[in-house]
Amino acid sequence: MKPPKAALKIDRPFPTLMLELEARATWNGHVCGVDEAGRGPWAGPVSAAAVILNPDDLPSGIDDSKALTEKRRAALEPLIKSRALAWGVGFASVEEIDELNILHATGLAMRRAVEALAHPPVHALVDGNYRFKLPCAVTPVVKGDSRSLSIAAASILAK
Repeated sequence: MKPPKAALKIDRPFPTLMLELEARATWNGHVCGVDEAGRGPWAGPVSAAAVILNPDDLPSGIDDSKALTEKRRAALEPLIKSRALAWGVGFASVEEIDELNILHATGLAMRRAVEALAHPPVHALVDGNYRFKLPCAVTPVVKGDSRSLSIAAASILAK
């Protein structure tokens, strides 16, 4: 007789809408998730995305972009864009990075992404521990792309 298969081991949390729902109850309006890509490389622009998800029409499989294959990210991108209430992408150039430094250039790209949203948010959940100056209230969320669905969706679009 074979022993039963071991239970699926999950060693990290999956993102949920809990943070978005809590923020929405407090701020009474649209809440976006914001993340960036491109801070690791030595050269090239930094990109950021902001997403306001529709809680009634969520694409399945949204997760931290680092946990997804390139193929899965590519498949999720059009689903996120077509089913989100709003999404925006912003960039900061190499010249802006040189002028401002990478941290402030990241904030600039994030601000541009939030400003590109079709529906202005009242609150942003931002991946990381830094409170960037955005055109709405901000809550930094450490490991946000693995905790918040809207940040995870933004991480996919930012890549």
